[in-house]
Amino acid sequence: MSDGKQQAERILASAQRTLSVEATALADLQARLDERFVRAVHTLLDCKGRVVVCGLGKTGHIARKIAATLASTGTPAIFLHAAEALHGDLGVLTAQDVLLALSHSGTGHEILTVVAGAHRLGVPVLAMTGNPNAELAQLSSVHLDVSVTA
Repeated sequence: MSDGKQQAERILASAQRTLSVEATALADLQARLDERFVRAVHTLLDCKGRVVVCGLGKTGHIARKIAATLASTGTPAIFLHAAEALHGDLGVLTAQDVLLALSHSGTGHEILTVVAGAHRLGVPVLAMTGNPNAELAQLSSVHLDVSVTA
């Protein structure tokens, strides 16, 4: 077998493994959809202000993309960097908004501080974490478990 053919087979096998892992993760997530998801949707639909999407690090990149997608599809949304929120940017959050907080661990000081600010304003907090027992999950109005298995 030629090197080119072996390389092509390795590439295809890698792509097939990746798609299989992703399909399994989506099926697992689908199985976790329940009334919490419905409550999250209703919270977003009832929002009179903006959806303020917050994260830090990799979840910050995801949060920025979610905010951009929401805005481009007609839902007023803005990205709030969790660390920058602690240095003055928390002022973008108003009592009319909904906070969508993303954190894999659900334990980061910065995101928990943003949630505390949201609570002071009476802002509903939707949280997406990889740890349903995390402090962020417990402090949220609605928590969505987005954990994945390795």
